[in-house]
Amino acid sequence: MSKLFEPIKIREETIRNRAWVSPMCQYSSEDGFSNNWHMVHLGSRAVGGAGLVMTEAAAVEPEGRISPWDLGIWKDEHISGLKEITDFIISQGSTPAIQIAHAGRKASTKRPWQGRGKILSEDGGWVPKGPSAIAFDEESQVPEEISNDEVKNIINKFVLGAQRSVEAGFQCIELHLAHGYLAHEFFSPISNTREDEYGGNFDNRTIFGVEIAKEIRKVIGENIPLIARLSVTEYHDDGWDIESSVKLSKKLKDVGVDMIDCSSGGNYSDQKIELAPGYQVPLSKNIKEKAEILTGTVGLITEKKHAEEILAKGEADVIFLGRELLRNPYWSLYAEGQIEKWPVQYQRSFEGSNKINYIREN
Repeated sequence: MSKLFEPIKIREETIRNRAWVSPMCQYSSEDGFSNNWHMVHLGSRAVGGAGLVMTEAAAVEPEGRISPWDLGIWKDEHISGLKEITDFIISQGSTPAIQIAHAGRKASTKRPWQGRGKILSEDGGWVPKGPSAIAFDEESQVPEEISNDEVKNIINKFVLGAQRSVEAGFQCIELHLAHGYLAHEFFSPISNTREDEYGGNFDNRTIFGVEIAKEIRKVIGENIPLIARLSVTEYHDDGWDIESSVKLSKKLKDVGVDMIDCSSGGNYSDQKIELAPGYQVPLSKNIKEKAEILTGTVGLITEKKHAEEILAKGEADVIFLGRELLRNPYWSLYAEGQIEKWPVQYQRSFEGSNKINYIREN
């Protein structure tokens, strides 16, 4: 029996399968608003059979966007457009989820197809914020160090973003605490050199992320699943590592986080990663076993057989699919292989065929 297409219940939300859409930036918003692109992008993955469909990182304040074209959740006006999208996702049997985020020192950059470089204030950008005045790399802006009051203010903006997300119909919330963005910057000693209550030892450096999770759980109630995405390691000898992530995962679990979405890297510009199918699966396995919490794994997982093996071995509880779903929104339907699971509007495409074939040339 397929583990990949077995439902999973987290709190009061039953998600139809374990093939989930990973959050992927689209850089296609204006002033943080969703639009037809987001409806089609997210909606097609729901039509395509994904169990959970997650938005890209939605910024909790304008200065928290990676680029000026990022999705936002910082004002009430964003709610109605997102509600149309969540309604459609639910109508297709998928669970709508949102990732809420703050880009920190890696904010105010160009879109990938524009070269990813920094955008200065005079060109429509802004000065990024960070726990310390340390730039990500030589090409990046030096961030403005956030004051203690500003830290508390941003935590509150995450909470308000979560409240708006629930109003917009999202049935699951993910906190983006990874990839060198603001929360991760606080966690890591290579980007956080503060000497106050938010810097120094492990407990101080993790207050920011833990407080966000704690306060969000209070306002969203006990029924909605809460996920945290972590960079389990940042590939730096003196930086954030697996053992730190295990400790943090336990803290997050204690304040109401249900699952760790296990990724890696993003905070160290000279990181060296040996890419291979499922290269982050050992990180998920480690967190799952040592922190005793549900985990999701992500990273170059493209084949059903591989996904099934990961789940069967207990190395993760769900599979986040990214670029493979950009290439093929219907990956889940092809993988499940049952014509009756396809939308009735599409089933006639298989007339005269006894099985579903999908061939992708390498």
